[in-house]
Amino acid sequence: MAINSVFSWFIKKRMHQMELFKQFPFDVQEEVRQKLIDQAALTQFGKEHHFEKIHSAKSFQSHIPIRNYESLFPYIDKAVQGEENILWPGKTVHFAKSSGTSNGRSKFIPITDENLEDCHYKGGKDLLALYYHLRPNADLYSGKTLVIGGSTKLNLEEETIIGDLSGIIVTNLPFWVEIKRVPNREISLMENWEEKLEAMALSTMNEDVRVLSGVPSWTALLLQRILTLKKAEHIHEVWPNLQLYMHGGVSFAPYVRQFEQLLPRGTTDFIETYNASEGFFGIQDQLNSKDMLLMLDYGIYYEFIPLDELGKENPIALTLKQVELGQVYALVISTNSGLWRYLIGDTIRFTSLNPFRIQVVGRTKQFINIAGEELMIANADQALKTVCAHLNIHVKDYTVGPVFPTETSAAKHEWIIEFEESHIELSRFSFLLDEELRAINSDYDAKRNTDKNLAFPVIHLAKPNLFYTWLKQRNKLGGQNKIPRMMQTRELLDELLALNIHA
Repeated sequence: MAINSVFSWFIKKRMHQMELFKQFPFDVQEEVRQKLIDQAALTQFGKEHHFEKIHSAKSFQSHIPIRNYESLFPYIDKAVQGEENILWPGKTVHFAKSSGTSNGRSKFIPITDENLEDCHYKGGKDLLALYYHLRPNADLYSGKTLVIGGSTKLNLEEETIIGDLSGIIVTNLPFWVEIKRVPNREISLMENWEEKLEAMALSTMNEDVRVLSGVPSWTALLLQRILTLKKAEHIHEVWPNLQLYMHGGVSFAPYVRQFEQLLPRGTTDFIETYNASEGFFGIQDQLNSKDMLLMLDYGIYYEFIPLDELGKENPIALTLKQVELGQVYALVISTNSGLWRYLIGDTIRFTSLNPFRIQVVGRTKQFINIAGEELMIANADQALKTVCAHLNIHVKDYTVGPVFPTETSAAKHEWIIEFEESHIELSRFSFLLDEELRAINSDYDAKRNTDKNLAFPVIHLAKPNLFYTWLKQRNKLGGQNKIPRMMQTRELLDELLALNIHA
């Protein structure tokens, strides 16, 4: 307990700085922007975009166009090949390999030393600081932290290191984290997910685990395997001191009921984070709300594109001063890893402007809008959560695709859903899901008002482990890999439907 008291004092020292950026958000963001510009002025990118002339938000936007990964790739590729001073001063050694979504193309996201220390690690420390602030009697450091990272291989290419973000983080952790982390590094860096899952279960099920960290889908698989090995009914029988589950990567809403069964005692807090290869952006700072505090002093400068500006050649991007409560924006970031006005692909909604809190509501490419219904992932997640609670059933995974209109039939949505239960009253479920989506999304409701615009959805029951099999076939098991929830095309949906026939 004494060591935990020292740790609590140490970790909570950050609370003062967090209070400062909550009180002076605009000043902090302006300082971040100018510091980034000053640091990178002599890089290739800085010279080409005349960083020496940038002294305001307006000149920042006029000198640097908004970019996606493809348009930034020529610079990233040079850095991967070992060239120095391209996007950020010096040589960038680490690159996080991000596999994207439905296609197999990998992205290589630069991870500089500043980004690793002042963003990713700082986010982890701040999460603990906030938790100890919310739970003054928490005792996390007396036990172990179980980190469920990706199946990871770090490749040395042209003097650079490429791998899953979790692998880069694990191999560079500060000592005070490493001595309390399980499983060991050898297991954490295993490539084969199925072998790794078994090794993690065997090596951690007899430890005093007090903190869990991982993507919900993969965490649930590990916990279920541990329950089988220990012949236990729930995880509190295995780890009675488990106090905190830190999760992110996907919405937690579809997994709530599953975790309530795994952890039924109500003594474990679930804290959500918004953390990606590109940066650590948000942390849930209230126990009674899933909204996340936007972290403003991590070397990340934020801009926000209104959804009606997406796709335009020169979209309007708003600063933090200009955003409105309740509006959905595409997120644009400039970071201390050399991502400049980078369209990350996520959409967020502001739930508070004092302090700035957000919810992640979807992806710019993961939504369905074939009849003006503008259905987003957040709508689907919330509807599934509500309907499943009403019917006492549990969703494991799902995806949705479009059925395009023809001369004789209206457009509609086609779902494929894997449930924990083997028997589902599909007609009842379909009716309730459609009704809940109409209640949540007024555009969807308007288009469903008659079947001529948007017809009743089609829902297929996935065979057991369908989504797991799809990921396995693509070597995407574990870690941050996940099923795309919504697509504007039928490519993924047709693959899953075909696999479902032969599964």
